[in-house]
Amino acid sequence: MTTVNTEKLSSARFAEATDAFVEEFTASVNFDRRMARQDIQGSLAHAAMLCKIGILTEQELADIRSGLMQIGGEIERGEFVWSIKQEDVHMNIEARLTDLIGIAGKKLHTGRSRNDQVATDIRLYLRSEIETILAQLQRLQIALLDVAEREADTIMPGFTHLQVAQPVTFGHHLMAWFEMLCRDKERLQDCCKRLNVMPLGAAALAGTSYPIDRFMTAELLGFSRPSNNSLDSVSDRDFAIEFAAAGSLIMMHLSRFSEELVLWASAQFNFIDIPDAFCTGSSIMPQKKNPDVPELVRGKSGRVTGHLVSLLMLMKSQPLAYNKDNQEDKEPLFDTADTLINCLRAFADMLPRIQAKRENMYNAAKRGFATATDLADYLVRKGMPFRDAHEVVGQAVRLGLQSERDLSELSLAELQGFSGTITADVFDILKLEGSVAARKHIGGTAPAAVRQAICEARQQIPH
Repeated sequence: MTTVNTEKLSSARFAEATDAFVEEFTASVNFDRRMARQDIQGSLAHAAMLCKIGILTEQELADIRSGLMQIGGEIERGEFVWSIKQEDVHMNIEARLTDLIGIAGKKLHTGRSRNDQVATDIRLYLRSEIETILAQLQRLQIALLDVAEREADTIMPGFTHLQVAQPVTFGHHLMAWFEMLCRDKERLQDCCKRLNVMPLGAAALAGTSYPIDRFMTAELLGFSRPSNNSLDSVSDRDFAIEFAAAGSLIMMHLSRFSEELVLWASAQFNFIDIPDAFCTGSSIMPQKKNPDVPELVRGKSGRVTGHLVSLLMLMKSQPLAYNKDNQEDKEPLFDTADTLINCLRAFADMLPRIQAKRENMYNAAKRGFATATDLADYLVRKGMPFRDAHEVVGQAVRLGLQSERDLSELSLAELQGFSGTITADVFDILKLEGSVAARKHIGGTAPAAVRQAICEARQQIPH
């Protein structure tokens, strides 16, 4: 008489029990159970399809639905008992369903495998997480627009090589961050196009002989279409790598934002004040106010990039089709999604409360001869070749360095000593306000151009 180990649904093939350590080592339930909601969602759609093709009766379908809803409630309330003996989220739910409704629970797995089941669950999970990430990203974009509008006239130095280059406005600088996030948003949305393909029905690797209706299941689960090749369906993790790549770019951008915030909050720059709620002090130095949130976000960027590399290495040598290696895809994905959501939320909460120290920014822009390029452009408009104008301005800068004066502080006579084409109107462009206002083209630093960019950006963000 054949006996079945009811604790482990896949054990009939084996003559000896799994080693206790191996059982724990190979189990994934401790982390993949966060996909329980998606697993139930996929099972409900699969059951409806099995009923349509006559594998399940209407009563069996009703029992499966009732049992899965009960299990979902147990999980939500923290009452569900997870077992390592059942290996993963799929087997745990199936075992509990069989306990609740009997033989109909065992019929649910007809026409599918854990291979296509987990591939479907991951896609459903990531699709949901991307929606949350996009919502947090949009919150940050709106915060950037609000602060940029408030600071559209706030003059600050623009830098190259971290040296003063030309004057810009704080609002214009924040809109550069906004543009980065726009690209991040587009990448996530584009990732969803390839993510939203349903592998369910590929079974273990070769499809199934049952007359399943994959289009029905895809429609029930909100996928754009079923996948085209059963081998690729169960082994493809490109979508996960693409998500991690998009996440790495987001975190790289947030890290760059963080670096500037940390610099600007330092006593040496003193451009901004970060709210106390997003900072901590020192255990030994009472005067310290550490920008912990930007620093931590900057640090977390490395961990997300590491997850991208981990997933690439995970997949690079795998033959078709599914391999146990793929169990290692979930923890990097879960942590990537969690990190993105938390970091975007922290920035979206923090940014609106950052205060610009406008006078300090303005004074910093006056140092470093930020309007030197404007003087060169002025001379070119007067008919001087640019290379000659470059030389003239270089001479004027040398005088400014020797006398410790900005170009705007040199006298007209001194400037005319370098070129007789210079007239009194030169001071209109040597002043920071004139320099900024002159660049009023699309993408320019003029406050009017910044406000126009903000207005257009707001129209693109759904309310």
